[in-house]
Amino acid sequence: MKTAVVVIDVQRAYFEQDQQPFDAAATISNINSLTEWAHANATPVVFVQHQSETVTAGSDAWRLQQDLLVRQGDQFVQKCTPDAFQNTILKPLLDQHDIDHLIVCGYATEFCIDTTVRRAAELGYSVDIAADAHTTNDKAHSSAEFIRQHHNCTLPAITSFGVAVRALTTEELTRPVAASQAI
Repeated sequence: MKTAVVVIDVQRAYFEQDQQPFDAAATISNINSLTEWAHANATPVVFVQHQSETVTAGSDAWRLQQDLLVRQGDQFVQKCTPDAFQNTILKPLLDQHDIDHLIVCGYATEFCIDTTVRRAAELGYSVDIAADAHTTNDKAHSSAEFIRQHHNCTLPAITSFGVAVRALTTEELTRPVAASQAI
């Protein structure tokens, strides 16, 4: 299994506003732990950035959140919908690296994370959702904390795509594999 870490929409427009997403600082820290683990293990890291009429490509709001660790060799994908695969270079980029497993983290749980995880599974990628490294803002109908918990429970329950979808903590995802487990 060849893995890539996909970081979705961790941009200034969403993280550097008065209304911070739920657990924003810990989410950024966990994302950085995942990407640093990926770099140490020669695992590709892909940053996906959303653009819209209000978040235009190249603008300050469009840029990645300032505390996010980005390294030389990281890949970048631009998107205009919640689906990071729709009309983007993401699938060809993953195919170029023979990726068949994704670790997904970022923003917004109920939109871009949910849609991209479902599409990835539809395309045949097994997916690990970094359970403590995705977030959203509170909504009128629900707290962001509950939205994250809900998606950590419901997305792994989807079995119809025929690939595994799991929700694991950053610690679980970055834990070294014992030699006996690697065989």
